[in-house]
Amino acid sequence: MKDNVFVNRTLNLKRIKYIGFDMDHTLIRYHSEAFELLSYNSIKEKLIAKGYPQKLSEFKFDFNIAIRGLAIDRKRGNLLKLNRHSAIRASYHGLAPIEFKEQNKIYKSTYIDLNDSNFEAIDTTFSISHAVMLSQLVDLKENHPTLGLPDFSIISDDVLAALDEAHRDGSIKNTVRSNLSQYIIQEPEVALGLEKFKKHGKKIFIVTNSDFFYTKALLDYAIKPYLKEHTDWTELFEFVITMAHKPRFFYDKLHLLSIDPQTGNMSNFDAPLKPGVYQGGSAHIITNDLNLQPDEILYVGDHIYGDILRLKKDCSWRTAMVIDELSHEIATNKLTKIQTDEIESLMNLKEPLEIELTELMTTRIEGHHAINEAAIDKLQKQITDIDHKISHLIKLQQLAYNNRWGQLMRAGNEESYFAFQVERYACIYMSKISDLLQHSPRKYFRAHRRPLAHEMDY
Repeated sequence: MKDNVFVNRTLNLKRIKYIGFDMDHTLIRYHSEAFELLSYNSIKEKLIAKGYPQKLSEFKFDFNIAIRGLAIDRKRGNLLKLNRHSAIRASYHGLAPIEFKEQNKIYKSTYIDLNDSNFEAIDTTFSISHAVMLSQLVDLKENHPTLGLPDFSIISDDVLAALDEAHRDGSIKNTVRSNLSQYIIQEPEVALGLEKFKKHGKKIFIVTNSDFFYTKALLDYAIKPYLKEHTDWTELFEFVITMAHKPRFFYDKLHLLSIDPQTGNMSNFDAPLKPGVYQGGSAHIITNDLNLQPDEILYVGDHIYGDILRLKKDCSWRTAMVIDELSHEIATNKLTKIQTDEIESLMNLKEPLEIELTELMTTRIEGHHAINEAAIDKLQKQITDIDHKISHLIKLQQLAYNNRWGQLMRAGNEESYFAFQVERYACIYMSKISDLLQHSPRKYFRAHRRPLAHEMDY
Protein backbone atom coordinates (compact mmCIF):
# COMPACT_ATOMS: atom_id res chain seq x y z
CA MET A 1 0.00 0.00 0.00
CA LYS A 2 1.42 3.38 -1.00
CA ASP A 3 1.57 5.75 1.96
CA ASN A 4 0.32 9.19 0.94
CA VAL A 5 -0.28 10.33 4.51
CA PHE A 6 2.55 12.56 5.76
CA VAL A 7 3.38 12.76 9.44
CA ASN A 8 4.41 15.82 11.45
CA ARG A 9 3.60 14.35 14.88
CA THR A 10 3.25 10.70 15.75
CA LEU A 11 -0.41 9.62 15.70
CA ASN A 12 -1.68 6.25 16.88
CA LEU A 13 -5.14 5.62 15.40
CA LYS A 14 -5.73 2.91 18.00
CA ARG A 15 -6.05 5.69 20.61
CA ILE A 16 -8.54 7.67 18.54
CA LYS A 17 -12.18 7.04 19.47
CA TYR A 18 -13.91 9.73 17.42
CA ILE A 19 -12.93 11.03 13.96
CA GLY A 20 -14.56 14.24 12.78
CA PHE A 21 -14.60 15.62 9.27
CA ASP A 22 -15.14 19.01 7.72
CA MET A 23 -17.35 18.58 4.66
CA ASP A 24 -16.39 21.03 1.89
CA HIS A 25 -13.01 20.24 0.29
CA THR A 26 -12.45 17.50 2.90
CA LEU A 27 -15.06 14.75 3.07
CA ILE A 28 -16.53 16.08 -0.18
CA ARG A 29 -14.09 17.01 -2.94
CA TYR A 30 -14.86 19.75 -5.43
CA HIS A 31 -13.87 20.39 -9.01
CA SER A 32 -12.04 23.40 -7.61
CA GLU A 33 -11.47 25.35 -10.80
CA ALA A 34 -15.14 25.02 -11.85
CA PHE A 35 -16.33 26.04 -8.38
CA GLU A 36 -14.00 29.04 -8.20
CA LEU A 37 -15.15 30.15 -11.65
CA LEU A 38 -18.71 30.08 -10.35
CA SER A 39 -17.68 32.10 -7.28
CA TYR A 40 -15.74 34.55 -9.45
CA ASN A 41 -18.71 35.16 -11.75
CA SER A 42 -20.95 35.71 -8.73
CA ILE A 43 -18.50 38.27 -7.33
CA LYS A 44 -18.37 40.01 -10.70
CA GLU A 45 -22.16 40.28 -10.98
CA LYS A 46 -22.53 41.65 -7.45
CA LEU A 47 -19.76 44.22 -7.87
CA ILE A 48 -21.30 45.53 -11.09
CA ALA A 49 -24.69 45.70 -9.36
CA LYS A 50 -22.99 47.64 -6.54
CA GLY A 51 -21.78 50.27 -9.02
CA TYR A 52 -18.41 49.01 -10.20
CA PRO A 53 -17.65 49.77 -13.88
CA GLN A 54 -19.33 47.66 -16.55
CA LYS A 55 -15.81 46.93 -17.80
CA LEU A 56 -15.69 44.17 -15.18
CA SER A 57 -17.93 42.13 -17.48
CA GLU A 58 -14.89 41.73 -19.77
CA PHE A 59 -12.81 40.10 -17.03
CA LYS A 60 -11.84 36.47 -17.57
CA PHE A 61 -11.13 34.06 -14.73
CA ASP A 62 -7.60 32.67 -14.46
CA PHE A 63 -7.29 30.07 -11.70
CA ASN A 64 -3.47 30.35 -11.74
CA ILE A 65 -3.30 34.02 -10.74
CA ALA A 66 -3.31 32.99 -7.07
CA ILE A 67 -2.50 29.97 -4.93
CA ARG A 68 -3.39 29.05 -1.38
CA GLY A 69 -1.09 30.40 1.32
CA LEU A 70 -0.60 33.89 -0.10
CA ALA A 71 -1.25 37.07 1.87
CA ILE A 72 -3.20 40.08 0.62
CA ASP A 73 -1.80 43.51 1.46
CA ARG A 74 -5.17 45.30 1.54
CA LYS A 75 -3.64 48.77 1.87
CA ARG A 76 -1.35 48.50 -1.16
CA GLY A 77 -3.30 46.03 -3.32
CA ASN A 78 -0.49 43.49 -3.38
CA LEU A 79 -0.36 39.71 -3.22
CA LEU A 80 2.57 38.36 -1.19
CA LYS A 81 4.19 34.97 -0.85
CA LEU A 82 5.87 34.50 2.53
CA ASN A 83 8.49 32.11 3.81
CA ARG A 84 8.22 30.30 7.14
CA HIS A 85 9.50 33.39 8.97
CA SER A 86 6.84 35.65 7.35
CA ALA A 87 9.43 37.37 5.16
CA ILE A 88 8.28 38.24 1.61
CA ARG A 89 9.76 36.04 -1.10
CA ALA A 90 7.58 37.06 -4.08
CA SER A 91 4.99 39.76 -4.69
CA TYR A 92 2.56 41.08 -7.30
CA HIS A 93 0.78 44.38 -7.61
CA GLY A 94 -2.36 43.55 -9.48
CA LEU A 95 -1.21 41.40 -12.38
CA ALA A 96 2.34 42.78 -12.48
CA PRO A 97 5.26 41.24 -10.58
CA ILE A 98 7.04 43.54 -8.16
CA GLU A 99 10.77 43.43 -8.82
CA PHE A 100 13.02 42.70 -5.86
CA LYS A 101 14.43 46.25 -5.61
CA GLU A 102 10.95 47.75 -5.62
CA GLN A 103 9.69 45.15 -3.16
CA ASN A 104 12.60 45.95 -0.85
CA LYS A 105 11.84 49.67 -1.16
CA ILE A 106 8.17 49.13 -0.22
CA TYR A 107 8.57 46.61 2.57
CA LYS A 108 12.26 46.90 3.50
CA SER A 109 12.96 43.97 5.85
CA THR A 110 9.39 43.80 7.16
CA TYR A 111 8.12 40.51 8.54
CA ILE A 112 4.42 40.34 7.76
CA ASP A 113 2.11 39.99 10.76
CA LEU A 114 -1.06 38.30 9.57
CA ASN A 115 -2.80 39.47 12.77
CA ASP A 116 -2.50 42.98 11.36
CA SER A 117 -5.86 43.98 9.84
CA ASN A 118 -4.04 45.39 6.80
CA PHE A 119 -3.23 41.85 5.76
CA GLU A 120 -5.48 38.93 4.92
CA ALA A 121 -4.47 35.31 4.38
CA ILE A 122 -5.68 33.14 1.52
CA ASP A 123 -6.24 30.11 3.73
CA THR A 124 -8.48 27.98 1.53
CA THR A 125 -9.20 27.19 -2.10
CA PHE A 126 -12.51 29.03 -1.57
CA SER A 127 -10.44 32.26 -1.48
CA ILE A 128 -8.86 31.91 -4.93
CA SER A 129 -11.73 33.72 -6.67
CA HIS A 130 -11.37 36.60 -4.19
CA ALA A 131 -7.62 36.94 -4.87
CA VAL A 132 -8.05 36.73 -8.64
CA MET A 133 -10.76 39.39 -8.76
CA LEU A 134 -8.79 41.66 -6.42
CA SER A 135 -5.67 41.36 -8.61
CA GLN A 136 -7.62 42.23 -11.75
CA LEU A 137 -9.32 45.21 -10.10
CA VAL A 138 -5.99 46.56 -8.84
CA ASP A 139 -4.66 46.24 -12.39
CA LEU A 140 -7.77 48.02 -13.73
CA LYS A 141 -7.38 50.86 -11.22
CA GLU A 142 -3.72 51.39 -12.14
CA ASN A 143 -4.29 51.30 -15.89
CA HIS A 144 -7.60 53.22 -15.99
CA PRO A 145 -7.41 55.91 -13.28
CA THR A 146 -10.31 57.83 -14.80
CA LEU A 147 -12.72 55.04 -13.80
CA GLY A 148 -12.52 56.32 -10.24
CA LEU A 149 -12.17 52.98 -8.48
CA PRO A 150 -11.89 53.26 -4.68
CA ASP A 151 -8.77 52.68 -2.57
CA PHE A 152 -7.24 49.22 -2.61
CA SER A 153 -8.44 48.39 0.90
CA ILE A 154 -12.01 49.27 -0.04
CA ILE A 155 -11.77 47.19 -3.22
CA SER A 156 -10.55 44.24 -1.15
CA ASP A 157 -13.42 44.66 1.32
CA ASP A 158 -15.96 44.96 -1.50
CA VAL A 159 -14.70 41.80 -3.21
CA LEU A 160 -14.83 39.83 0.04
CA ALA A 161 -18.29 41.20 0.87
CA ALA A 162 -19.55 40.17 -2.59
CA LEU A 163 -18.17 36.65 -2.11
CA ASP A 164 -19.72 36.35 1.36
CA GLU A 165 -23.06 37.58 0.02
CA ALA A 166 -22.95 35.05 -2.82
CA HIS A 167 -22.48 32.26 -0.27
CA ARG A 168 -25.24 33.59 1.99
CA ASP A 169 -27.93 34.30 -0.60
CA GLY A 170 -27.61 30.98 -2.41
CA SER A 171 -26.07 32.40 -5.61
CA ILE A 172 -23.32 29.81 -5.41
CA LYS A 173 -24.77 26.89 -3.47
CA ASN A 174 -28.09 26.76 -5.33
CA THR A 175 -26.14 26.48 -8.58
CA VAL A 176 -23.99 23.69 -7.14
CA ARG A 177 -27.06 21.78 -5.90
CA SER A 178 -28.61 22.04 -9.37
CA ASN A 179 -25.44 20.84 -11.13
CA LEU A 180 -23.74 18.49 -8.69
CA SER A 181 -21.80 16.51 -11.29
CA GLN A 182 -20.20 19.72 -12.57
CA TYR A 183 -18.86 20.78 -9.19
CA ILE A 184 -18.65 17.72 -6.93
CA ILE A 185 -16.37 14.67 -7.27
CA GLN A 186 -17.84 11.28 -6.41
CA GLU A 187 -15.37 8.95 -4.68
CA PRO A 188 -16.84 5.52 -3.84
CA GLU A 189 -13.72 4.66 -1.83
CA VAL A 190 -14.56 7.39 0.70
CA ALA A 191 -17.91 5.85 1.65
CA LEU A 192 -16.35 2.37 1.79
CA GLY A 193 -13.43 3.65 3.87
CA LEU A 194 -15.77 5.30 6.36
CA GLU A 195 -17.70 2.05 6.73
CA LYS A 196 -14.44 0.21 7.32
CA PHE A 197 -13.45 2.62 10.09
CA LYS A 198 -16.90 2.32 11.65
CA LYS A 199 -16.63 -1.49 11.57
CA HIS A 200 -13.43 -1.15 13.62
CA GLY A 201 -15.34 0.74 16.30
CA LYS A 202 -14.44 4.28 15.30
CA LYS A 203 -17.19 6.85 15.81
CA ILE A 204 -17.31 9.30 12.91
CA PHE A 205 -18.95 12.70 12.70
CA ILE A 206 -19.15 15.86 10.58
CA VAL A 207 -18.74 19.49 11.60
CA THR A 208 -19.39 21.87 8.68
CA ASN A 209 -20.17 25.54 8.20
CA SER A 210 -22.61 24.66 5.41
CA ASP A 211 -26.36 24.67 6.07
CA PHE A 212 -28.38 21.48 6.45
CA PHE A 213 -30.01 21.40 3.01
CA TYR A 214 -26.71 21.96 1.18
CA THR A 215 -25.02 19.36 3.40
CA LYS A 216 -27.79 16.86 2.70
CA ALA A 217 -27.56 17.42 -1.05
CA LEU A 218 -23.81 16.78 -1.11
CA LEU A 219 -23.91 13.75 1.19
CA ASP A 220 -26.84 12.26 -0.74
CA TYR A 221 -24.84 12.65 -3.94
CA ALA A 222 -21.30 11.72 -2.87
CA ILE A 223 -21.73 9.31 0.07
CA LYS A 224 -25.15 7.63 0.11
CA PRO A 225 -24.98 5.86 -3.32
CA TYR A 226 -21.81 3.97 -2.34
CA LEU A 227 -22.75 2.71 1.11
CA LYS A 228 -22.73 -1.08 1.41
CA GLU A 229 -23.57 -1.61 5.08
CA HIS A 230 -25.84 1.39 5.68
CA THR A 231 -28.90 2.63 3.85
CA ASP A 232 -28.26 6.33 4.52
CA TRP A 233 -25.50 8.67 5.69
CA THR A 234 -27.52 9.46 8.83
CA GLU A 235 -26.78 5.88 9.95
CA LEU A 236 -23.09 6.21 9.14
CA PHE A 237 -22.27 9.31 11.18
CA GLU A 238 -22.80 9.54 14.94
CA PHE A 239 -23.78 13.15 14.49
CA VAL A 240 -23.66 15.80 11.79
CA ILE A 241 -23.30 19.41 12.92
CA THR A 242 -24.20 22.03 10.29
CA MET A 243 -23.71 25.82 10.33
CA ALA A 244 -21.05 25.33 12.97
CA HIS A 245 -19.56 28.83 12.54
CA LYS A 246 -15.98 27.58 12.60
CA PRO A 247 -13.57 28.73 13.91
CA ARG A 248 -15.94 30.04 16.66
CA PHE A 249 -17.15 26.46 17.08
CA PHE A 250 -13.78 25.57 18.61
CA TYR A 251 -13.60 28.32 21.25
CA ASP A 252 -17.10 29.72 21.80
CA LYS A 253 -20.19 28.21 23.41
CA LEU A 254 -22.95 28.51 20.83
CA HIS A 255 -26.44 27.09 21.28
CA LEU A 256 -27.18 23.68 19.75
CA LEU A 257 -30.32 23.03 17.70
CA SER A 258 -31.62 19.60 16.69
CA ILE A 259 -32.60 19.07 13.03
CA ASP A 260 -35.14 16.59 11.71
CA PRO A 261 -33.25 15.09 8.73
CA GLN A 262 -36.53 14.29 6.96
CA THR A 263 -37.93 17.82 7.02
CA GLY A 264 -35.06 20.09 8.02
CA ASN A 265 -37.17 21.49 10.86
CA MET A 266 -35.19 22.65 13.89
CA SER A 267 -35.87 22.59 17.62
CA ASN A 268 -33.95 23.56 20.76
CA PHE A 269 -31.70 20.86 22.15
CA ASP A 270 -30.42 21.04 25.74
CA ALA A 271 -29.81 17.36 26.52
CA PRO A 272 -26.44 15.56 26.33
CA LEU A 273 -25.26 15.03 22.76
CA LYS A 274 -26.61 11.90 21.08
CA PRO A 275 -26.65 10.57 17.50
CA GLY A 276 -28.48 12.95 15.17
CA VAL A 277 -28.25 16.01 12.95
CA TYR A 278 -27.70 19.45 14.50
CA GLN A 279 -26.98 23.10 13.88
CA GLY A 280 -24.54 25.26 15.84
CA GLY A 281 -23.09 24.06 19.11
CA SER A 282 -19.42 23.96 20.08
CA ALA A 283 -16.47 21.62 20.42
CA HIS A 284 -16.64 21.51 24.22
CA ILE A 285 -20.08 19.85 23.92
CA ILE A 286 -18.49 16.96 22.03
CA THR A 287 -15.59 16.58 24.47
CA ASN A 288 -17.67 16.98 27.64
CA ASP A 289 -20.91 15.20 26.74
CA LEU A 290 -19.07 12.18 25.35
CA ASN A 291 -16.57 12.13 28.24
CA LEU A 292 -13.58 12.21 25.90
CA GLN A 293 -9.99 13.29 26.34
CA PRO A 294 -8.94 15.82 23.66
CA ASP A 295 -6.33 13.44 22.23
CA GLU A 296 -9.02 10.79 21.68
CA ILE A 297 -10.56 12.94 18.93
CA LEU A 298 -9.07 13.41 15.47
CA TYR A 299 -10.50 16.17 13.29
CA VAL A 300 -9.82 16.39 9.55
CA GLY A 301 -10.20 19.68 7.66
CA ASP A 302 -8.82 21.72 4.78
CA HIS A 303 -8.80 25.26 6.22
CA ILE A 304 -5.50 25.95 7.95
CA TYR A 305 -7.01 28.62 10.22
CA GLY A 306 -10.69 27.73 10.50
CA ASP A 307 -10.17 23.97 10.87
CA ILE A 308 -6.66 23.32 12.08
CA LEU A 309 -4.93 26.23 13.83
CA ARG A 310 -7.75 27.37 16.10
CA LEU A 311 -8.73 23.79 16.84
CA LYS A 312 -5.18 22.90 17.88
CA LYS A 313 -4.82 25.99 20.04
CA ASP A 314 -8.25 25.95 21.68
CA CYS A 315 -9.26 22.28 21.91
CA SER A 316 -6.08 20.20 21.70
CA TRP A 317 -7.80 17.63 19.49
CA ARG A 318 -5.51 15.75 17.13
CA THR A 319 -5.51 17.28 13.65
CA ALA A 320 -5.30 16.09 10.06
CA MET A 321 -5.26 18.38 7.05
CA VAL A 322 -6.39 17.77 3.48
CA ILE A 323 -4.37 19.72 0.89
CA ASP A 324 -5.94 19.09 -2.49
CA GLU A 325 -3.03 20.71 -4.35
CA LEU A 326 -0.53 18.33 -2.75
CA SER A 327 -0.90 15.54 -5.31
CA HIS A 328 0.07 17.93 -8.14
CA GLU A 329 2.94 19.30 -6.06
CA ILE A 330 4.36 15.83 -5.40
CA ALA A 331 3.99 14.76 -9.03
CA THR A 332 5.72 17.95 -10.17
CA ASN A 333 8.52 17.43 -7.65
CA LYS A 334 9.28 14.17 -9.43
CA LEU A 335 9.08 15.75 -12.89
CA THR A 336 11.46 18.56 -11.93
CA LYS A 337 13.98 16.38 -10.09
CA ILE A 338 16.49 16.90 -12.92
CA GLN A 339 16.45 20.67 -12.38
CA THR A 340 16.57 20.19 -8.60
CA ASP A 341 19.66 17.99 -8.92
CA GLU A 342 21.29 20.47 -11.31
CA ILE A 343 20.64 23.36 -8.91
CA GLU A 344 22.12 21.36 -6.03
CA SER A 345 25.16 20.46 -8.13
CA LEU A 346 25.73 24.12 -9.05
CA MET A 347 25.35 25.12 -5.41
CA ASN A 348 27.99 22.55 -4.45
CA LEU A 349 30.24 24.04 -7.13
CA LYS A 350 29.59 27.59 -5.94
CA GLU A 351 30.18 27.13 -2.21
CA PRO A 352 33.95 26.45 -2.30
CA LEU A 353 34.39 29.41 -4.67
CA GLU A 354 32.58 31.64 -2.17
CA ILE A 355 34.78 30.35 0.66
CA GLU A 356 37.93 31.08 -1.36
CA LEU A 357 36.66 34.55 -2.27
CA THR A 358 35.80 35.29 1.36
CA GLU A 359 39.34 34.35 2.45
CA LEU A 360 40.91 36.56 -0.22
CA MET A 361 38.67 39.52 0.62
CA THR A 362 39.34 39.09 4.33
CA THR A 363 43.08 39.06 3.71
CA ARG A 364 42.79 42.17 1.51
CA ILE A 365 40.96 44.11 4.24
CA GLU A 366 43.27 42.97 7.03
CA GLY A 367 46.27 43.80 4.84
CA HIS A 368 48.52 40.94 5.84
CA HIS A 369 50.13 40.55 2.42
CA ALA A 370 49.65 41.34 -1.24
CA ILE A 371 46.46 40.05 -2.89
CA ASN A 372 46.04 38.59 -6.36
CA GLU A 373 43.35 40.94 -7.68
CA ALA A 374 43.02 38.91 -10.85
CA ALA A 375 42.13 35.85 -8.76
CA ILE A 376 39.40 37.88 -6.99
CA ASP A 377 37.97 39.06 -10.31
CA LYS A 378 38.01 35.53 -11.68
CA LEU A 379 36.21 34.10 -8.64
CA GLN A 380 33.58 36.85 -8.74
CA LYS A 381 32.92 36.14 -12.42
CA GLN A 382 32.67 32.38 -11.82
CA ILE A 383 30.19 32.91 -8.99
CA THR A 384 28.11 35.33 -11.08
CA ASP A 385 27.99 32.86 -13.98
CA ILE A 386 26.82 30.08 -11.65
CA ASP A 387 24.20 32.38 -10.13
CA HIS A 388 22.79 33.11 -13.60
CA LYS A 389 22.56 29.39 -14.34
CA ILE A 390 20.84 28.70 -11.02
CA SER A 391 18.41 31.58 -11.58
CA HIS A 392 17.51 30.24 -15.03
CA LEU A 393 16.92 26.73 -13.68
CA ILE A 394 14.76 28.05 -10.82
CA LYS A 395 12.58 29.97 -13.29
CA LEU A 396 12.17 26.88 -15.47
CA GLN A 397 11.32 24.80 -12.44
CA GLN A 398 8.78 27.32 -11.16
CA LEU A 399 6.87 27.21 -14.46
CA ALA A 400 6.09 23.54 -13.83
CA TYR A 401 4.23 24.46 -10.61
CA ASN A 402 2.64 27.89 -10.96
CA ASN A 403 4.20 30.39 -13.34
CA ARG A 404 3.68 33.22 -10.85
CA TRP A 405 4.23 31.69 -7.44
CA GLY A 406 6.06 28.40 -7.96
CA GLN A 407 5.57 25.70 -5.34
CA LEU A 408 2.82 25.71 -2.75
CA MET A 409 4.99 24.34 0.05
CA ARG A 410 8.21 26.23 -0.68
CA ALA A 411 9.28 29.85 -1.11
CA GLY A 412 12.53 29.47 -2.99
CA ASN A 413 14.76 27.14 -1.00
CA GLU A 414 12.79 27.70 2.22
CA GLU A 415 9.44 26.39 3.40
CA SER A 416 6.53 28.63 2.54
CA TYR A 417 4.54 30.18 5.38
CA PHE A 418 1.70 27.84 4.46
CA ALA A 419 4.00 24.81 4.79
CA PHE A 420 5.21 26.13 8.15
CA GLN A 421 1.60 26.36 9.40
CA VAL A 422 0.84 22.84 8.18
CA GLU A 423 3.96 21.52 9.90
CA ARG A 424 3.17 23.31 13.14
CA TYR A 425 -0.54 22.63 13.51
CA ALA A 426 -1.43 19.51 11.50
CA CYS A 427 -0.44 16.19 13.07
CA ILE A 428 -0.76 14.51 9.67
CA TYR A 429 -1.65 15.74 6.19
CA MET A 430 -2.64 14.31 2.82
CA SER A 431 -4.02 15.34 -0.57
CA LYS A 432 -7.44 13.69 -0.15
CA ILE A 433 -9.40 11.91 2.55
CA SER A 434 -9.25 8.55 0.78
CA ASP A 435 -5.47 8.58 1.39
CA LEU A 436 -6.21 8.30 5.11
CA LEU A 437 -9.12 5.88 4.78
CA GLN A 438 -7.05 3.35 2.81
CA HIS A 439 -5.09 2.64 5.99
CA SER A 440 -6.03 0.38 8.86
CA PRO A 441 -7.96 2.14 11.64
CA ARG A 442 -5.23 0.73 13.90
CA LYS A 443 -2.41 2.40 11.96
CA TYR A 444 0.48 3.95 13.88
CA PHE A 445 1.69 7.01 11.98
CA ARG A 446 5.26 7.72 13.08
CA ALA A 447 7.01 11.02 12.52
CA HIS A 448 10.49 10.85 11.01
CA ARG A 449 13.39 12.14 13.06
CA ARG A 450 14.23 15.56 11.67
CA PRO A 451 17.88 16.64 11.79
CA LEU A 452 18.57 20.02 13.36
CA ALA A 453 20.81 22.50 11.55
CA HIS A 454 23.86 21.52 13.63
CA GLU A 455 23.25 17.81 12.89
CA MET A 456 23.17 18.05 9.09
CA ASP A 457 26.81 17.02 8.56
CA TYR A 458 26.60 13.90 10.75
